[in-house]
Amino acid sequence: MNNSQQRGTTGRSQARRAELIAIGRKLFADTSYDALSMDDIAQHAGVAKGLVYYYFTSKRGYYLAIVEDSVAQLVARATGEPELPGAERLRRTVDGYLHYAEHHRAAYRTIVTGGVGSDAEVLAIRDAVREELLAAIAEGAYGRRAVPPLARLALVGWLSGVEGATLDWTGTPDAGGRPDRAAVADLLVRQLRATLTVIEGLVPECPAPPVAPEEASSGPDDHGNPVPVT
Repeated sequence: MNNSQQRGTTGRSQARRAELIAIGRKLFADTSYDALSMDDIAQHAGVAKGLVYYYFTSKRGYYLAIVEDSVAQLVARATGEPELPGAERLRRTVDGYLHYAEHHRAAYRTIVTGGVGSDAEVLAIRDAVREELLAAIAEGAYGRRAVPPLARLALVGWLSGVEGATLDWTGTPDAGGRPDRAAVADLLVRQLRATLTVIEGLVPECPAPPVAPEEASSGPDDHGNPVPVT
């Protein structure tokens, strides 16, 4: 937690801080970090510059608060509904991840690429969210957050592929033949299923979870409904 997060504990202060973060997310989505001054930020927010300093201490603190808030939203979206069965939870995790990336493209790119240059604090935030997502996948697959090193390595490889595919997908114009989120989610879930099967063969104490009903299909029929495998 950076120093700015310790400021403004009342409901009104929290609301104002959240409003400034929302404004900043839009600003940094359209303008590079170096091109924005604190004067620009205050002007766009319609507040005195001193108020931005009060909540965030500096432009860097403001930027880090925006990244941390974006990460929290991504994790919340991807790791919700822990009461679901394992296979369904894995699918919801992937879909939630893609939903966030699709609707917050600039924030997602910042999270995955590490933000401005090689900012150590932003990279640490990125690494933390990766660890949380890996733990969520492991918990959905195996009922526990920690897995043997070889299994973890396989999941890291899958997640790295997810990040690359998602960056490419969200960077494709909507009119450029970009697949819809459901198709991308299906692709990534099937790749995860293959990864879990490989893990089971190499790490017997990590058996792959049962296939979810929607995965056990030969593809959609003419109406888009899954056709059960016979």
